[in-house]
Amino acid sequence: MLTAADLLRLPYTPDLTEGGIAYALRSLSYTNLSYEQLRRKVAGAMVELAFRRHLSQQEIPFEITAATPFTDPARFDVSLGGHRCDLKSQLISNRKKISTLTRDPAALLHSSALITIEPDIGDGFSDHDLLLFAVTLGLTATALNDLKKTIAAHQPNYLIHLMPQTWRSPHPWRNLGTLTLKSDSASEMWMEISGQNQRRETITRRVQLPPKTRIQLDESFYGVTALHVKNIPGARVGLYSRTQSEAHIIPPLDWKNIWVYGIDILLTGYLTRWEFRQRAKTAKRLSLPLADLSPLPDLFDRVRVWNAEQKK
Repeated sequence: MLTAADLLRLPYTPDLTEGGIAYALRSLSYTNLSYEQLRRKVAGAMVELAFRRHLSQQEIPFEITAATPFTDPARFDVSLGGHRCDLKSQLISNRKKISTLTRDPAALLHSSALITIEPDIGDGFSDHDLLLFAVTLGLTATALNDLKKTIAAHQPNYLIHLMPQTWRSPHPWRNLGTLTLKSDSASEMWMEISGQNQRRETITRRVQLPPKTRIQLDESFYGVTALHVKNIPGARVGLYSRTQSEAHIIPPLDWKNIWVYGIDILLTGYLTRWEFRQRAKTAKRLSLPLADLSPLPDLFDRVRVWNAEQKK
């Protein structure tokens, strides 16, 4: 049973968002995500990074295990005491809820821990592995007015445009040929192109787009997943490939901000996957009150003891 004293606060730093974005963009190579799903992927990766940082700082022994190649080839999981950890996190971006939990983190104990039903099918985990739960308190700037406010306040942002599926994963899988880019903006702009090569490995190319001038890319892109710019373009941008039926035109307002403005990260508790299924209510998701989870400080103490015994 959890109490407020068992909740672990992990401080937020901007490098967590930077790392989360890097991971989320790599994930576009094997899954079709919306902008909102991408932001949540960023927040989830932020928690993973903060969790590992906490383990290292508190000298809690852990190992890193690669995920199975058929689930998430870019994912590496923490193992504690020989038990693989599946970290489930929730992003709370509502200002009122953030204010409440900042003042009184114990209010979190009245909410529920949720996971998708039957989470362990084909994902490389066993019944004895651990489900850990966390919450990220963080704002997003998705509306244009909110984005302009962050820019005026010199806050960071990360503007991307997700390419349609015909560009992300063309069928048949073949070289897109020489890509042609053109900006109708009156000023030069910086852009990063993310995609995949023939072996479906992530590749990127950074370019400076001169005003109203076509440039060509020589890299062998087999798929283009997303484009990234540092500032909102003043005009439309076009991308052309001879293998596509028509050029892809991006209006100035079709760039979305996926930066998560973190405030706090709260680690709550854990259960084994078997325990969670036994206790949870079955609906579209499995859930149970967060207060019913086991405290993480006790787990970390047992891991230290287990690790010391292994060394004898």
